[in-house]
Amino acid sequence: INDVAFPFCAVVGAGPAGLFAAETLARAGARVTIYEHKASPARKFLMAGRGGLNITHSESIERFIARYGAGASRLGPLIRAFPPQALRDFCAELGEETFVGSSGRIFPASFKASPLLRAWLARLAALGVKIATRHAFSGFPCPGALKLIGPDGGAIIHRADAVVLALGGASWPRLGSDGRWAPQLGAGGVKV
Repeated sequence: INDVAFPFCAVVGAGPAGLFAAETLARAGARVTIYEHKASPARKFLMAGRGGLNITHSESIERFIARYGAGASRLGPLIRAFPPQALRDFCAELGEETFVGSSGRIFPASFKASPLLRAWLARLAALGVKIATRHAFSGFPCPGALKLIGPDGGAIIHRADAVVLALGGASWPRLGSDGRWAPQLGAGGVKV
């Protein structure tokens, strides 16, 4: 993004991946709107926080990466670029210290996701990031256009200079991770 001006970027999905993407784009100077199909952002993240919110692990980076098995070669460079300590630093920047539990897992001091999320959303708002909830991804009707289904059920077409899809998987349908986007992208020739 540093080499090209992106006046308007759309991020689809308000889970941690979408929030990270939005923050990165906003810090690079883009105007960013996050479109989320649920009524509030980061619902799955908040649910994970009910169980103590194990955010990462304290083991060596090589052992940590090896846990991804066949995906280790693909994910290793990404994890090295944002290692567990960077995640702990990120939490500290948001006002939430972390600690290493007896299992080696790392938790926020509050054991909750909500303080992190509140601080993160406030930081995004300060960066000018907007969040439009109840806007479901519905594809790309033409080049440069993003189709969403709005709160009233009607189609909305937005033009964006860049679109980041942070749509999540299919692990928690009631929280928003329903995977309904996969057939749409597959039909468009995107390998999923």
